[in-house]
Amino acid sequence: MVFAGLAFAAVAVIVTFTAIAIFFKLALKLILLPLLLVKWIVMGVVLMVVGPILFLAGIVAVFAMMVPLLPFVVLGGIVWLLVRATRRPAVVA
Repeated sequence: MVFAGLAFAAVAVIVTFTAIAIFFKLALKLILLPLLLVKWIVMGVVLMVVGPILFLAGIVAVFAMMVPLLPFVVLGGIVWLLVRATRRPAVVA
């Protein structure tokens, strides 16, 4: 019985603290909403400037990582050409 009472009290305290925390969180967000809007606008402008630069850097990085694989690409092309050359042409009926 005692444990059940302690568990009920613990749940009541946790629910109360959670409700108070949610209230303060909503109030703080409502107070700081203008700053959040300014932050979103600034981040959008920064992303429009930095986004293309990051895109180009990503393309350069991908090509830099593909350079070691070029011998395998050449070998695959040679094998493909050999297999294609030895294959019979399809007959159109």
